[in-house]
Amino acid sequence: MCGITGFLGFPATAVPGDVLKSMAAAIAHRGPDDQGCWLDAEQEIALGHRRLSIVDLSANGHQPMSSADGRFVLAFNGEIYDFMDVRAELEAAGSAPAWRGHSDTEVLLAAISAWGIERTLQRVGGMFALALWDRLECKLVLARDRIGEKPLFYGWSGNAFVFASELKAFRQWPAWRPEIDRGAIALLMRHNYVPAPYSIYRRIFKLLPGSLMTVTLRDARRGPGPDPREPLPLRCYWSFRDTVRSATTGRFTGGDREAADRLEHLLRASIRRQMIADVPLGAFLSGGVDSSTVVALMQTESVIPVRTFTIGFHEDAYDEAVHAKAVARHLGTDHTELYVTPAEAMSVVPELPTLYDEPFADSSQIPTYLVSRMARSHVKVSLSGDAGDELFGGYDRYFLGRRIWSRIGRIPGSLRRSGARLLTALPPEGWEKLFTRFGSFLPRAARQRNPGDKLYKLAEILGAARPEEFYRGLVSHWRNPSALVVRGREPATVLTLPDEWPKLDDFTEQMMYLDSLSYLPDDILVKVDRAAMGVSLETRVPLLDQAIIEFAWRLPPAMKVRNGTGKWLLRQVLYRHVPAKLIDRPKMGFGVPIDSWLRGPMRDWAESLLDERRLRSEGWFDPAPIRAAWSDHLSGRRNLQYLLWDVLMFQAWLEVHR
Repeated sequence: MCGITGFLGFPATAVPGDVLKSMAAAIAHRGPDDQGCWLDAEQEIALGHRRLSIVDLSANGHQPMSSADGRFVLAFNGEIYDFMDVRAELEAAGSAPAWRGHSDTEVLLAAISAWGIERTLQRVGGMFALALWDRLECKLVLARDRIGEKPLFYGWSGNAFVFASELKAFRQWPAWRPEIDRGAIALLMRHNYVPAPYSIYRRIFKLLPGSLMTVTLRDARRGPGPDPREPLPLRCYWSFRDTVRSATTGRFTGGDREAADRLEHLLRASIRRQMIADVPLGAFLSGGVDSSTVVALMQTESVIPVRTFTIGFHEDAYDEAVHAKAVARHLGTDHTELYVTPAEAMSVVPELPTLYDEPFADSSQIPTYLVSRMARSHVKVSLSGDAGDELFGGYDRYFLGRRIWSRIGRIPGSLRRSGARLLTALPPEGWEKLFTRFGSFLPRAARQRNPGDKLYKLAEILGAARPEEFYRGLVSHWRNPSALVVRGREPATVLTLPDEWPKLDDFTEQMMYLDSLSYLPDDILVKVDRAAMGVSLETRVPLLDQAIIEFAWRLPPAMKVRNGTGKWLLRQVLYRHVPAKLIDRPKMGFGVPIDSWLRGPMRDWAESLLDERRLRSEGWFDPAPIRAAWSDHLSGRRNLQYLLWDVLMFQAWLEVHR
């Protein structure tokens, strides 16, 4: 795991070498162990690298690295988990150079020399973002892993093409004149993140997962093309859409036991590969299905207790540490837990604008940073259970969305709108009291946290005409961001382009597909990458192995969601190692009590950022709906923490990066 940066087209008023060093230094937290710079003055190309040494700790792993034949120079961020298999394949074919060390970067370069960049990317498995300079053809290639675990920003500044793992590096460019994109703010208000290919700045983009881009010096000087979704032509070396289409036309036809055996085999293989490291390694453990499965199988692959890490909170509704401790005790891991006070958790908030570099408003960023910081004091690599919900149908909204749409989809819109008025006749706190009083009489699936706000959310989306429109409303924060953001025209995203989706008959799978293209890479993986790399910790996600993704989509829906229970097959694997009684409980998520903090110790901070005169003078938002939401939240009439956190994270970011 590392940080990369560079540019094509030299700055006119600064020394290129000094600029490159400054850009690399800005992302030193991604790689504090080593730094490297490479420039070609004639071709005006510069590659910078910061190294977090994980495999081959010697100088043989130094980057940017040249291929044995001298044609290619590579700056690489990530891990190729099957690099030893690739190395053996090259050796068997007589295509291997005289190896200098045993790093995956050297193997990757040898594969590119032998097979070419596109075939190599199709062959290898891992997480990565890379910049490759071809000295023979004088072209730069940028590429990103299949799902988007590792970040890569690119864009134009002056007459140069600039790229980096994080936006921090761009701010060291001499001609940097950032322009905030109002459309990106609108996207932030809807999703709580800015989805790829957009960034918070105009002319700066995120490379889409599974794609590569070729840039020449002429391209660098010409600037971006007319299409903001594709500023330069992209080549897709792997398509999630095609993978899903192929998998769902060739469904798995075996029985439950055969499916569980196959899934466990794939998980073990992925975890075994991802446990390869020349440094101490551990895992995050929440006590939920996903992380418990990863840790259980890690422990079967290890001759010593696996190091596991959990953050606990004293607020019972947010504390998973007690469940994680029970799982750790059963598995015999070397477990570390840290209970943090509200003051300790809130002390992270001022760091978020710098840590995340562009506005990002998933409040679970706070505990994610805290657990990463704790883990880093013991290990250098940590595995996580992310992606289980998207692959195996775990989110409550999948059950809620399917159940609701199956019942309301056939009802005329006028009647649904009348139902919405009935739901809002009782204030959210009234619904809360009813659910508290009669909760024991409700079916388990109906026992929800914050039921009043969820019913109000339901009222907002009852008028949807199509299931995809219904789901977009279900996952939206602010209902009409373009009205909230002054001149904020919301650009197209995967959620608004149904013609690009595969045809899926099952609505739950449609929701899972959309989340895998947007929510997973642009929220979950961003959250983990920035939090962990902010403390120089590498994270790995075994569930995102290509073979697991393909198998998960071959499974019939009933093997993922059964009898109202999500992740059914993943649970069957886990129950072989951990008793169901330690796992089966309502899904908690990984959050902090932002709602009560905003009414209490964070109120003055929030009030300052949401001040009406300030909002009006800055000119990004219409103050009226924000002030109304703030008033409703403070009164306790509604819990609007998510909507308010979106605005607060933009305002806090603006204060640092204006």
